[in-house]
This record gives sequence, structure tokens and C-alpha cells, in this order.
Amino acid sequence: MRAWVKVLIPVVVVGAGAFGAVQATRGGKDGNAGFTMVKVERGTITDKALATGQIVPEQEIQVKSQISGIVKECFADVGDRVTAGQPLFAIIPDPTPLELNEVERGVQLSEVAHAKAAADFERNSALSKEGILSKEAFDASKQAFDQTRIQLDLARERLALTKEGKIQRAKGGVDSVIRAPASGTVLKRHVNPGDPVVPLTSYQAGTPLMTMADMGTLMFKGTVDEIDVGKLRDGMPVRIKIGALPEAKVTGRLTRIAPKATEKEGTTLFDVEAAIDKTEGITLRAGYSANADVIIQEKANVLMLPERLVSFQKDKALVEVPGAKPDAPPVKREIKTGLSDGIKVEVVAGLAEGDQVVQRPPKEIK
Repeated sequence: MRAWVKVLIPVVVVGAGAFGAVQATRGGKDGNAGFTMVKVERGTITDKALATGQIVPEQEIQVKSQISGIVKECFADVGDRVTAGQPLFAIIPDPTPLELNEVERGVQLSEVAHAKAAADFERNSALSKEGILSKEAFDASKQAFDQTRIQLDLARERLALTKEGKIQRAKGGVDSVIRAPASGTVLKRHVNPGDPVVPLTSYQAGTPLMTMADMGTLMFKGTVDEIDVGKLRDGMPVRIKIGALPEAKVTGRLTRIAPKATEKEGTTLFDVEAAIDKTEGITLRAGYSANADVIIQEKANVLMLPERLVSFQKDKALVEVPGAKPDAPPVKREIKTGLSDGIKVEVVAGLAEGDQVVQRPPKEIK
């Protein structure tokens, strides 16, 4: 009896194991094991290109001085709104002793030359009236008199600029007070009282005193990858997402696409610019980092499904749909697709709203 029990127990264990293996095999071959269903829905599909950049003014103005010297006083600071002609800086001339001595001696020399030319002109005028002096000689003395008078005025103006930083003339003068060339907002002040100033001339750039811009005309400036730039055209709508204002809805229009690429960290990029539409209740600031979606094409209220469920074979687009019976394996169905955004694809024909498409479980990587 004991021997019989010893033989029966191993047989039962082996049989149970074999039965479990068969069942597991059947379950693994079942065509519906692990499948899920995805419904065909209606929605909006947008084909877009991503541009990364920031918000900048359309035009920035650098304020510079026409005279050299030292900054005496600043009348505007960062963030202030200024109007055209409003005083911004007062500049004190700071000539070297040699420069001051040269202009003073220049005035003295011009005075001597003018006094001599005036005496000659007065004498020649009397001789001309008596008919003793020729007309050519009289004209020459008058020309010399006029030239020395102009040179004297020039020497005196140079002295005034060197000592006081300003001159007065009948048709406008030069002032030591630097004024705003246009209306705008002060973005940056580059100098403080006591800083030296180099003037703007034809041979030198001059010291930037202040940067200002009209904050009412901001724009988006960024870069687009070379893969997308061929799809872009001027005037395309742009939706701008600002990192500092995640809830803000800012729109615009593409205004410029660079004709030449730039390389950054091994990537080929093209510069783009977009004009920003008027925004109400949103305060934009220059320098905000932002991403812009350039809308290439958009379709609303269309049938769509995840593009990962579509397999493309030659010129056919295929999906798997449930079989006729609950336990039947999925069958392939050909469909016609349209616009794609890389995640979802438009279904033009072959499926209706609410139809179910088979989604297979992801394959395990061993």
C-alpha cells in the first residue's frame, strides 16, 4: 500500500505540471491576450514648427554724447518712461591743461588775425571810394576780413565747448545736457555720475550712456531647426508660450525667416522673427524666454487616433480592429490618413467616430 502511494504522488505532480504548461501555452497563443481598445475620436490636429527664443523690442536705441567729459548728473533711471527731448544726462567738460591752453591761444591768434584783416579792409574801403584801389584788391581784402571773422567765431565756440560744454548759435546750439532722441522706456543705464564719456565722432563709436526702446512694439526672436524651416512662410500664425507667464495667451505673425543658417553646438538653425499681437491685461518685458509654435496647418473637428496604432506598408495605412467574434483574433483594415502632428493622425476614410482600434501591448526587450 505504501509503495502504491509513493508511485501515485509523483504521477499526480507531473500531470498537474503538464496541464499548467498546456494552459499557459494556450493562453500565450490567444490572439486577444493583453490587448486594449482605443476609440476613434474627434479633435484638432496641428502641424507646427517649434521656435525657441525670447521677447525683445523691435528697435533699441543707444544714447551717446557729442562732447567729451564727465557725467555730472543722471535725470532718468532704468524703467522710466521718457519722451523725445527729455533731459537724460548732464555732462561736464574735462579738458586736459594742454587742450585748454591750445584753444585759448587759438582764440588769441584768431583775434589778432581778425583785427589786422579789419584794419586792412577799412583802409582799402577808403581807398576804393577815392578810386585809388582796384576792385580786385578791395574784394580780396573783404574776403580776408570775412574769413578771419568766421575763424574767430569758430575759435570762440571751440573754447566754449572745451570749458563749458555748450555753445549758443542762431540756428541751434550744442548743449552739455544729453536729451532723449525718441520716446521710450529706459532698459539699461550704462554710466553713473563721475564716469568719463568719449564723444561719438566719425572715427570712434563713443561711450554708450543709456539703452532705451519702445516697449509697445515688442517681438519674438528665436531659432528654428533646419528640418522645419522649409515649411515656413511669412505671415503664418504664431502661438507664443512665455516661461514666466505660463497662463498668458500671446499670439503673433511670422515676419522674417533668415536666408542663411547659423550653427550652434553642432546644430544648424535659422533665425526667425514674429510680430506680437496686441495683448490686454498682460505685461510683457524684454528678455522673457519663450517658445513659439509656428502653425503650418491646422484642422479642427476631424476624426483622429494615435499614430502609433497605424502601420504603413508601401502605399497602405493599416490598423487592427477587433474580430467578428469576441474570441476571434484582430483583423487588419486599410484606412486613409491625412494631417499628422507626430502623435495623432487624421483618419480620412476607413473608420467612423467611436470605432475601436486594437492596441497591442509593448514588446518586452530582453
